[in-house]
Amino acid sequence: MTPTLDDRITGSLLGAAVGDALGGPVEGYTPEQIVERHGGRVTGIVGPWNGGDWRTARPIAPYHKGDGHVTDDTLMTHALIRVYEKVRGHLDAYAVADHLVPELIGSPVWIPELEAEALPLQRIFLAEKWIVTRLHYGHVDPREAGNGNVVNCGAAMYVAPVGLVNAAHPAAAYAEAVDLTGAHQSSYGREAAGVFAAAVAAACAPGATPASVVEAALSLAKDGTHAAIEAVAEVASRHTDFESALGPLRRAVAPFDTVGPDYRAPSLGARRPSRLHAIEELPIALGMLLVGGGDYRRTVLGAVNYGRDCDSIATMAGAIVGALHGEAAVPSAWAKQVAEASRLDLHAPARALTAVAREVFAADTAARRSHESAFATLTSADR
Repeated sequence: MTPTLDDRITGSLLGAAVGDALGGPVEGYTPEQIVERHGGRVTGIVGPWNGGDWRTARPIAPYHKGDGHVTDDTLMTHALIRVYEKVRGHLDAYAVADHLVPELIGSPVWIPELEAEALPLQRIFLAEKWIVTRLHYGHVDPREAGNGNVVNCGAAMYVAPVGLVNAAHPAAAYAEAVDLTGAHQSSYGREAAGVFAAAVAAACAPGATPASVVEAALSLAKDGTHAAIEAVAEVASRHTDFESALGPLRRAVAPFDTVGPDYRAPSLGARRPSRLHAIEELPIALGMLLVGGGDYRRTVLGAVNYGRDCDSIATMAGAIVGALHGEAAVPSAWAKQVAEASRLDLHAPARALTAVAREVFAADTAARRSHESAFATLTSADR
């Protein structure tokens, strides 16, 4: 049976959060290091990399990554959903200034990795704190605030809700995400946000498949982002098992990735604007989607065991698979453990966003009908 809109939104947000929690504890490591640490591939929720020393072990301290805790990817995703709840319409760069920034600096939430209630600002990365600096303190035009920030996956990692509000309309999702994230990013970081939102929207279309999602992404992607997705997808088409795909996918994306071979010691060219490069996370997420055939376990575990920025890769991959197949695609035991460990109701954001998506569609339809009527009047003399 074809999943409903409600089911797809729930599946996407659950899939993203579970992928985030699965990838968190092995973020930053290589596939080889992951095998050495865990005695094989990660096959489910695992504990912190440094065990009980997570509070002080560098470079992770003071975050409790593992044991089912979501990271900043999910915190930012949920914050964006709260913005949609307030605006109850399409978002733009001004919504970041008017609503997202106040969420980050004025509304304490439970931070699983800190095991405390705190402001989201106290957890997010410097590239996200940039939003607060530029918009709250600098009063920069929101449409230009992303210029000058480091270029990374920070904007892309939390825009799944944009794709869900624009379900089955990839071009609209792309346009909204590009507008919205102009307040956060520039260059290929902003482009990745648009393409990821489009991929989520494409996954919501009845009859969508991993291949159709990638095709939709390629139809909209520009410059290095398009080239990177194309290169990774071509390699992914030769694999049905993530183990054999790990090395080939990394080699396929490497020419477009500015971070370089050592994830913790980025190259001098890392995170600078470029029309030739792409973030690594989105192409790999789409590659794992193809390798896994849209199966949640195979796709997300492939993303997790890839290492490097695998919490964000698994977040993106999980969001797309959840949108394709609905909540049933996400292993319920994992979802339950993540919700309990993170002390989060993972269904509440989905219910809230579903209500907003329905309202937005109704408003869009009314606007379209009004335009159709006006255009018909304007062209009546042509008949």
